[in-house]
Amino acid sequence: MVTGAAGFIGRNVAAELNRRGEERLLLVDDLGTDERWKNLQGLVFEDIWPIERLRGAVAADGLPPVKAVYHLGACSATTETDADYLLDNNTRYTRELCEWCLERGARFVYASSAATYGDGSQGYSDDDAATPGLAPLNMYGMSKQLFDLWALRSGVLGRIAGLKYFNVYGPGEDHKGDMRSVIHKAHGQIRETGKVRLFKSYRPEVADGEQVRDFVYVKDAVDVTLFCGENEKASGLYNCGTGQARSWNDLAKAVFSAMGREPEIEYIEMPDTLRDKYQYFTQAEMGKLRAAGYDRPFTKLEDGIREYVQGHLARK
Repeated sequence: MVTGAAGFIGRNVAAELNRRGEERLLLVDDLGTDERWKNLQGLVFEDIWPIERLRGAVAADGLPPVKAVYHLGACSATTETDADYLLDNNTRYTRELCEWCLERGARFVYASSAATYGDGSQGYSDDDAATPGLAPLNMYGMSKQLFDLWALRSGVLGRIAGLKYFNVYGPGEDHKGDMRSVIHKAHGQIRETGKVRLFKSYRPEVADGEQVRDFVYVKDAVDVTLFCGENEKASGLYNCGTGQARSWNDLAKAVFSAMGREPEIEYIEMPDTLRDKYQYFTQAEMGKLRAAGYDRPFTKLEDGIREYVQGHLARK
């Protein structure tokens, strides 16, 4: 089962499962009226259920046997302010599925988030000892943190796997609107205006565009996700990044390069609502995942952007 299957990471997980020979998939998502249904094109699966049907089946024990659940569905909007909705959709829903999997012996892998790290002042360690002290900056991050804490305190974290995805980019994110990666946005801006707009820095020690993030190509994020699903020894809470922070300027220049253009960057004011919640540095600590046995290299930012831009965005 893949939840959030018409979403960004979920769609890519389902496609990779198909590529590995898994075709008996139960997909779960609310398709609504936007364009996310297009992410289902090319996938082979048994059925797709809306979220409420799945939750009802879980409550009534009406699900068919499932070998593994990749729970990637959530409201991922960091600007969502309806706390009750986020608690139900991101926290309780995850717990319901997790408890069902534990009772039935199904492998459970879920999406946590790097948003749980808040402003990063406490670092980016995925060690269990660090988790209780984290302070997310928004309710989305809090909804993810609450499940992480429940899994830790209840002792089930040693039987499931959670992934704190950092800044994931790549094919399949077209429908995400303002939550698309800056790479996707930058490509559109360059095509329309010939330049990229980045937020100014409001810290004197950080130059404009030199704010940094850990950008991870979706192919790598999928590979880590399936590694955790296929290896019960890889249980626990893990960062899913690259361990290498890169600047927005690096990202923008890589997009220009992939498009065969000279860089032209404009620095714009950051909205007041973001200034106190803006992360100037994120970088995943990857030692825990490596110790669990994941030994594949992560795609270099310039290589991932070139493949994404030239192989996907340029064709639209």
